[in-house]
Formats: sequence, structure tokens, C-alpha cells
Amino acid sequence: MTNAQARLQELQSAYQQIKARKLNLDLTRGKPATAQLDLSNALDGILQGNYRCADGTDARNYGGGLGIPEARQFAADYLETRPAQVMVGGNSSLQLMYQYVANAHINGVKGADSAWSKEARDGQKVKFLCPAPGYDRHFSVCEALGIEMIPVAMTEEGPDMDQVEQLVKSDSLIKGIWCVPKYANPNGVVYSDAVVSRFAALAKIAGANFRIMWDNAYAEHHLVDNPPELANLLSLCEQQGTLDSAIVIGSTSKITFAGAGMAFIASSEANIKQFADYLGISTIGPDKVNQLRHVRFLKNMDGLRSLMQQHRAILQPKFERVLKHLDDSLAGKTVNGQPLGNWTRPQGGYFVLFDTQPGLADKVVKLCAEAGVKLTPAGSTWPYQRDPNNSNIRLAPSFPSLEEIDEAMAVFVLCVELASLEAA
Repeated sequence: MTNAQARLQELQSAYQQIKARKLNLDLTRGKPATAQLDLSNALDGILQGNYRCADGTDARNYGGGLGIPEARQFAADYLETRPAQVMVGGNSSLQLMYQYVANAHINGVKGADSAWSKEARDGQKVKFLCPAPGYDRHFSVCEALGIEMIPVAMTEEGPDMDQVEQLVKSDSLIKGIWCVPKYANPNGVVYSDAVVSRFAALAKIAGANFRIMWDNAYAEHHLVDNPPELANLLSLCEQQGTLDSAIVIGSTSKITFAGAGMAFIASSEANIKQFADYLGISTIGPDKVNQLRHVRFLKNMDGLRSLMQQHRAILQPKFERVLKHLDDSLAGKTVNGQPLGNWTRPQGGYFVLFDTQPGLADKVVKLCAEAGVKLTPAGSTWPYQRDPNNSNIRLAPSFPSLEEIDEAMAVFVLCVELASLEAA
């Protein structure tokens, strides 16, 4: 019996023992842990009966479709722009993104004649560029609206801009691109200054009404000292005369309460007005009471950053634990002369991206599931769930405890090696 055969038998035996334990562990989604949510419990009752906003209006009443003034100022500071270019909505940035894209596709960004869908004729489809690996919920928006997705390669500096520019030049039906520019979901990339500058000029070579969906979800979600900085897309677009093309989104969803935060969107004043008018058909205003309590709780960016240091104290040990398991169990090991896997070391955000040997991601996910460890389905980081190499697996360590991470990662690294040896 060869060493490889002996090791395979050893792993198969260990795997059966793990299955017999009937574990129930979950590394699927980037949810804040209860301890993180507890950091914002002072939101409850903070208003103490004072519902007056900075402009004297009553937050409990109708109106205020753009958000209360102090929330717009807070969001402008967060997004590094001016309050006039910001709208503050409900709790979900994903909802704002869906509503913006749906409105642009169906109703237009500058009236009915600018609707993306009107340009698609003779069986053609409106298209979006999707840097991949990327965020599965962005892809779901396109699928729901029948917008065709075109994967774009990711580099260590962001999307391959040569590819992006060539595509938008050659096809006027490409109406937008999805981006998570800082600590990208799932690979943790921070877009370089050069990449952001090229984004700011994209509208000059793209078809009419092109939009950059700039989902800056993790702008303040650092795991390191001296975190990398992201260039200001809105400012660069303003310099280029392309501000209409920039749709910048953020929220407090992983800062305060994940399901009861506030979300905000920034662009040109004309874009914000048009979008607010569209939303005004379906609502007479957002939850302004929640906006008011958030501003009183967070106060300003210094207050927010102080809170995020407390989040980091909870999150950083979990990421370190995941990386320790990967380093201790898989680093330096090979099968057929190839590493068992490669993985990211994020400086912020909520995910570690693991790449198996080509063709094995779905098998590893299946083995883990049968052993009681849930992972995001293989392929989820690609449009249409089609990972061309079948190798990406997204690990989300934020919600489980350290003990649960130890258990889950012990299963994961075993399943990676087992799948690799069985495929050899």
C-alpha cells in the first residue's frame, strides 16, 4: 500500500466517525454574531420620547422621502460626498440596489425613453458585467430582471479593466457593472487607485445610461491596523463629468442591527431626485424614527469607527482561527504535485475565499454537508452558478463561535484532502 492509499483510508475512516457525530454547523452567510448585535443594544429606547429632527419635523409622521437631514449628513460623511447627493432609505442596501436597477431597466433613468429594456430588440438582452468571483445576491438581481450577465476576471487590484473597457466599448447593451470595491465579496480585494480612476471614465466609452453599481458594503469593516484606503469614485466621476454613472451604496447592516439598520445611496443630484420620485410611488417615506435613533447612537464617523473597533475585536479571532486551520492542515501539502488549495488573507470584510484543485469544489461542499457542515453552494460566487473551474468556496466565519469554527474547519480541511485524494 502506498503512502497516498494509507492516507486515503485514514481520512475515510475519520470522515465516517465525524458523520456519526451528526454535527449541525453553518459557514454559509456573512451574518453578524449575536455578540456583534449586542454592541448596538443602546439603540433601543435612545430617543426617550424626543422625535424632533434637526429641521424641526416629527420623525413619526409621513414624508421625508430623501431621509431626515441628520441621516443624510451622516450618510454623506460615510460615502464621502455631499448631503444633496444622498438619499437614506430603509434597512436594506440590497433593496435599494434592486429598486434602482429595476427602475432603470423598466422605467428609465431620465424618463421612459431612457429605459434600458427599450434598447433591447430582435431577441437581444440588456447586459451587466459581473466581476467574478463576486456577490451572489447581485447576480440574483440580474436573473430576476432577465438581464444577461457577463463574467469579468478579477485581479489583485480589482476587475480586469482592459477587459471591462473592451466589453463596454463593443456593446452598447451593456448597461452596468456590479462592484464591491473594498474587501470584495468574496475575495477581499480592495480596488486600486488606478482601477477606480478607470471606472470614473467608463461612461465616456459605454452606451447611453451606463451605471456603475458601487456596493461599498465593507467600507469600515477592517481586520487590520492601518487599513487600505479606497479612492473616491464620486469625486473622480465629478472631475470626469460622469457623475450620473456612479451609483454608490452603503448601509449600517453589519454595523448596528443587521435587519434594522439604515441604507443609503449616493449619485448626482438629478439621479437622486429621479430615484426618490420613483420610490415615492410606493412609499410616503422611510422609517425616519430608525434613522433618527441611528444618528443619535452613532453620532458621527468617529462614533462609528469606535464601534467598528469593537466589531473587529470579535471578528478578528474568528478569521485568525479559520486561517490557522488552513495553514496547519493544508499549507505545503500536494496531490499530483498540485497544492490542496489556495486561500485569501483578507484585511477586512466578512469572507475567506478558498480555491480547491480544479473540479472539486462541489464535491468538497457535498462531503461537508453530509458531515454536518453547511457551506455556500459551489458556484455561488459566479453568475448563473457556473464556476468555470469548479473551485471557489466561500467561507463565512462571522456568525459561529470559535468552538464551532474549530469543529467546522476540522471537517472542512479533512474534506478538502479527502476529495483531492479520491480524485487523484
